[in-house]
Amino acid sequence: MAPDALHIVGTSPNRLDAREKVTGRTRYTTDLTLSAMVHAKVWRSPLPHARVDGIDTSAALAAPGVLAVLTAADLTNCDPYYGTAYKDQPILAGERIRYAGEPVAVVIAETERQATAALHLLDVSLSEYPAVLDTAAALAGDAPILHEHMRPAGHFRDLSHVRHVANTNICHHQTFSRGDIQAGFAEADELFEDTFSVPPIYHYAMEPHAVLAKYEQDSVTVWTATQHPFPVRKELAEIFHLPLAAVQVIVPPVGGAYGSKCYTKIEPLAVACARHVQRAVRLALTVSEACHTVTRHGVTCRVKTGVRRDGTITARQFDIILNTGAYADVGPRVATRASFVAPGPYRIAHVQADCRVVYTNTVPAGAFRGYGIPQVTWAGESQIDRIADHLGIDAMELRQRNLLHAGEEFSPGDLPMDADLPEGLRQTAETIDWPASPGPRRGKGIACAFKDGGIPHSVSTAVVRVHADGSATVFTGSIEHGQGSDTVLAQVASETLGIPLSQISLTSPDTSLTPYDQGTSASRTTTLMGRAVYEACIDARNQLLDMAAGLLNVPQADVSIQQGILIAGHERLTFAEAISQYFGLPGGEVIGKGEWQPSRASGSVGGSAVFWEIGMGGAEVEVDEETGAVHVLRYVSMADVGQAIHQQQCEAQDEGGAMQGLGSTLFEALISEDGQLLNPNLIDYRIPTFSDLPASFSTVLLQHANGPGPYGAKGVGESGMFCVAPAIGNAIARATGVRFYDLPLTPERIWRALRQARR
Repeated sequence: MAPDALHIVGTSPNRLDAREKVTGRTRYTTDLTLSAMVHAKVWRSPLPHARVDGIDTSAALAAPGVLAVLTAADLTNCDPYYGTAYKDQPILAGERIRYAGEPVAVVIAETERQATAALHLLDVSLSEYPAVLDTAAALAGDAPILHEHMRPAGHFRDLSHVRHVANTNICHHQTFSRGDIQAGFAEADELFEDTFSVPPIYHYAMEPHAVLAKYEQDSVTVWTATQHPFPVRKELAEIFHLPLAAVQVIVPPVGGAYGSKCYTKIEPLAVACARHVQRAVRLALTVSEACHTVTRHGVTCRVKTGVRRDGTITARQFDIILNTGAYADVGPRVATRASFVAPGPYRIAHVQADCRVVYTNTVPAGAFRGYGIPQVTWAGESQIDRIADHLGIDAMELRQRNLLHAGEEFSPGDLPMDADLPEGLRQTAETIDWPASPGPRRGKGIACAFKDGGIPHSVSTAVVRVHADGSATVFTGSIEHGQGSDTVLAQVASETLGIPLSQISLTSPDTSLTPYDQGTSASRTTTLMGRAVYEACIDARNQLLDMAAGLLNVPQADVSIQQGILIAGHERLTFAEAISQYFGLPGGEVIGKGEWQPSRASGSVGGSAVFWEIGMGGAEVEVDEETGAVHVLRYVSMADVGQAIHQQQCEAQDEGGAMQGLGSTLFEALISEDGQLLNPNLIDYRIPTFSDLPASFSTVLLQHANGPGPYGAKGVGESGMFCVAPAIGNAIARATGVRFYDLPLTPERIWRALRQARR
């Protein structure tokens, strides 16, 4: 930390965007308009697997206000496929449809209402194919193959290893192992083998996907709600055969994402429409359409664990199957993360994890807060409790005997453990008064998990301009989508430059103006972009110190900065005075540049962890045995944040993740029948409300200022979701004596299980 800092790091100032958002003045993508803007609406397939025999557009083209109808046949002079791992997803389905809801044609009209009305006039002839609607059907020997030819996207180093298993529906098979799994099982006194499942769920951001696109004179400008403007720019440039300099991606404030807006989604379709009609086009999805765009992976997970009678874990084996839907999206990367950390943050000599990413005729699945960790943690941590019960060992004690300690390696060559896991678990347990018996029909549960945080082999770049009046503007490509990152980055700049937060402003991400950042995901913004901002401010700060040293004729070491004032003994210069005197006019500015890349160490899965993102949870529940209803009385979430830059926002991030986890634990699921989603709407898809808040709900932040980010920070955006399901599931098992293996834990599922147990 700079010796003369303002000490704003660790406090909770008002968010920079608070007033605009609470007064409704924030302008999201759908609030923007352009001259002569028109609207696009999508005709989606009613069948999960079919051949397109023909599309008669004549009636739609004759409808009022309709300018054009775009089909796959119109996508000439471009690459009509895109994707993060593979270029397997068509902008519009051509000959073959692979899921119900897939875009097949798009109507472009003067108004959104006219475009919607014309959709019903399209005459699309389809021939239905047999569909594989779950992973078991897709893996069967006689299953239809959904993708015969695979083309790797080649966008990211960590995805360069992805391999399609030929003549199957497995788009990627990820393996991770250490030791000798069979030898580890032979060392065990007891073996436990269980199968768990998690259904697909919807991200449910308040703002559905939306894009405004303009194509003119071989250049593209896109306003879009995305978490990855620079990767989207790269993909658009490839699709439309343009140089990067001819593609501009601008990101207005984003109304929530949780991974649903990672990488390219509907941007190519919007640009294709704009190119076709040579006018600005808005493509804004409804909630139902967003449900048909991306989901979280449904998972089946078989876990086999060997333990000694004293509770020492000798071996763990995971067989994980991810339902990635009709297209891969980032499924291979989710598989990499999930299989790597599935064994849990434990000292286990013998580990093996196999993860198959499977195509099905369902909505594509992609990134979701936690990147596969909540699904495998549900399996692994539920089984840990079952083992503890069988061995007669307290569930917390069993974990304490096996948890990694700070400095120990989880995987040879990777980042040693950078957190005090036993202390974190102890604090979590103490907060719910573990193990005191809570009474009849009540139970307590705990769980712990981790994730390799950040993205190895990525880069974040920032620029800071210190203006002639001493204020500063920070330029970054990081996306503010509700998590408060703009405020955190401004705090880092304020602390490092030594000027008040009120004198710091941030620009909106714009690939033509703001410097490169790989994207806003994987809990990387505070750590990686925060470090880049810190380095940019140090650069600018050093330039200011050099200016003052020259102007005051003293060594730079004798100059310090306090509250935007350069001080050397009794001499004082404001930033404005130093800049004015240095340039000899009342203008000029100082420009600092910062760049940060994580370690290039190889690690076990293509790159060493930037930091370990730790999550722990403790729950106390009450179960109504007559109805199966679960009431969460207490929930505590623990996160190791290194250093909380904004204390309140760290707590809010963790608690928000925990509430999201509460929904996926107790009631959230996308329900399908014959390939059709039955609940893609605001009424039938249930998410948590304030009435679902536990009576006691808290977050414990562990802070040792030992992270790689600015001032010792680590990321915290995902860890709150990791442990909710197993902590609540373990608590329900203690309250009822019945163990559950499938999510969500709905009243009906619990009621039926309890009735069965009574028999």
